[in-house]
Amino acid sequence: MQPPDIALPDTLHCDLQDGIAVLRLSRPDKRNALDDVTVRAIGRFFADPPEGARAVVIHGEGDHFSAGLDLTSLTERDTEAGIAHSRLWHRAFERIAFGDLPVIAVLHGAVVGGGLELAASTHIRVAERSAFYALPEGSRGIYVGGGASVRLSRLIGVHRMMDMMLTGRTYGAEEGVALGFSQYLVEPGEGLAKAVALARRAAENAPLTNFAILHALPRIAAADPETGLLMESLMAAIAQGSDEAKARLRAFLEKRAGKVAHS
Repeated sequence: MQPPDIALPDTLHCDLQDGIAVLRLSRPDKRNALDDVTVRAIGRFFADPPEGARAVVIHGEGDHFSAGLDLTSLTERDTEAGIAHSRLWHRAFERIAFGDLPVIAVLHGAVVGGGLELAASTHIRVAERSAFYALPEGSRGIYVGGGASVRLSRLIGVHRMMDMMLTGRTYGAEEGVALGFSQYLVEPGEGLAKAVALARRAAENAPLTNFAILHALPRIAAADPETGLLMESLMAAIAQGSDEAKARLRAFLEKRAGKVAHS
């Protein structure tokens, strides 16, 4: 394992394993609650990933992924400071969602509040059966501020998110995979290995294809149909025009590449 190039606070640790950066939330005594120091460091990490990294896996040390905002660090703020605090989280998580690398989250235990917002900013989410999801902001007298209004509502639907915030409803891992909280469900203790395997698979793609998936696809999906279709045509032409795409297509046509099979 190779350490990352960037200095991280004690609440985060990273190992680089054959091109896969494994970023660990390391505050188990606080259920990996997120403070501003940690969020800023996450933003810096994804703005300048370790050299040689081709994908990232995020997971939490201990029994939980993340219980969200560390409320002990929440001080009384005026409106201006509150907006600035929310935008700090937006900037950090935007660097995950629209960064250079595919990001896979391993979810177990509490995936709550800001921890759920962090998970929603990743591209693939692997849930262990212990995972549960909640948005307790309504009962705390606050409102989500790390991007859930946009990202989570798109994953699970506006009215389901309303229900969670209004009533305190929680969802378990099995419900969550059906509703869009995660794409994979595995047994306890198997999440990290599954996520690393998925990261390795994503890292094998052509870089320009991954760029299109991470940057163009979400924007195409959010656009009106006519604009989206035009953007798709442009991105398809750009991707297939690369030297690597041409080499991969030749390999397939010459039967040097495997066919798609269900596993």
